[in-house]
Amino acid sequence: MTSLRAAGQVLLTGTGALASLFGASLGRNGIGVVMLGTWPEALAAINRHGIRLVEPDGTEIAVPVRATDNPADCRGARFALVLVKSWQTARAGQQLSACLAPDGVALTLQNGHGNREILGRALGHERVALGVTTTGATLIGPGRVRPGGTGAISVERHPRLDPLLAMLRGAGLEVKQVSDAESLVWSKLVINAAINPLTALLDVPNGELLERANLRVRMAALAREAAAVAEVLGIPLTFSDPVYAAERVARQTAGNISSMLQDMRRGAPTEIEAICGAIVREGERTGVPTPINRLMLERVRERVGISLEQVGVPMAG
Repeated sequence: MTSLRAAGQVLLTGTGALASLFGASLGRNGIGVVMLGTWPEALAAINRHGIRLVEPDGTEIAVPVRATDNPADCRGARFALVLVKSWQTARAGQQLSACLAPDGVALTLQNGHGNREILGRALGHERVALGVTTTGATLIGPGRVRPGGTGAISVERHPRLDPLLAMLRGAGLEVKQVSDAESLVWSKLVINAAINPLTALLDVPNGELLERANLRVRMAALAREAAAVAEVLGIPLTFSDPVYAAERVARQTAGNISSMLQDMRRGAPTEIEAICGAIVREGERTGVPTPINRLMLERVRERVGISLEQVGVPMAG
C-alpha cells in the first residue's frame, strides 16, 4: 500500500489521452505521478514502458510513472486530477472517496457539464475544484499519446489548489486562475457541441466541417442553441459570437481528431450525454428549443448516420 501524502506527487484518474499527456508532462519534470484507471492494457503498458510521448517529429520519449486499478494504492492523495470521460465520473468519484485525503482536492478538467456536481456528491464539495483545458491529445495506443497542440488550463480559485497549480506550471503548462469557471465550462460546451458530434458521425477531422457550406450551417445551429441556453441561465460566455468562436477553433485544430470521434473509432462510449445531452436537458428545463442538439444526441446514441442525410444535413445540389 502506497501513500500519496508526500508533497510533489499527483494522482491522475484515467489512462486515456489527456491523462497520459498530463502524466507525461508532470513525470518528465520530476513530479511523482500515479495513474488510477480501469483499462488493463493501458495499466500494463504504462507500468512496463512508462507513458510514451510521441513528439511532432515522430520521436518518442518514455516517461516512467506508476499505474494501478486499486484505490488502496493511492491513499492519502492530496492532489488529484480528474481526466476520465464524463460517463466515468461517478465511478471516479467512488474511487477517489477511498483514497483522497480529508484535506485533499480533486480538480476536474473534463469535457461536458455536471462533472463537478457528481464529484461533489461523492467527495464533498469542499474537496472538488472546477477547471477547463483547451489542451488536445490523441491516444495512439495503450499508454502512447501524441500532443494535439498546446492549450491553457483555466481553474476556478480554490483555497487548496495552489501547490497543485505550482506543479502544473513547473511542468511547463500554462495555468490561469479565474473567478468563475462555469463560464469557461459553458464556453467550451458550445464549441464541443458544434464540432464533436458532427466529426464523430461523419468520421472527419475538425477542419473538414469548414469545407462544406451545409456542415457550417449545422455547426452554427448547434453553437447558437447552446449559447441561447447559457444566456437564459445567466452564464456569460467568453466570446460574443458563438458561431465565429466555433469556426475559429475548428480552423485552429483543423487536423485534429475530436475526442468523440476517437471514442467512436475505438467503439467506446462517448461524452454526448454531457455535451449535447446537457444542452438539451437544460434547454427543456428553461424552455429554450434545442432541436439540432437533440438530433445529434439521438444520432450519436444510435451510433448511425455516416452520411450527410443521416445526420440531418441536406446534400448540396
